[in-house]
Amino acid sequence: MPIIKSAIERVKTNEKAQKRNAAQLSTYRTAVKRFEKAQLSGSDDVKDLYINAISAIDHAKSKGLIKANKAARDKSRLTARLSK
Repeated sequence: MPIIKSAIERVKTNEKAQKRNAAQLSTYRTAVKRFEKAQLSGSDDVKDLYINAISAIDHAKSKGLIKANKAARDKSRLTARLSK
């Protein structure tokens, strides 16, 4: 544990940000998995889950959790799955 006050504060800030980032990443991954599962089972709410997954991808990208190229790649894959 650091001794300097600013370093102690920075550790607290980093831990808080890490928890927030982990929660947001988990939300993004869950949304994508829900869409994929519903699409495979032929559920009725596939379109709504697709919209939620795209929104989660955009949110993760805007927060810097994933890079722009990964967001575009994931969105493309989801769109291709939806059209099948």
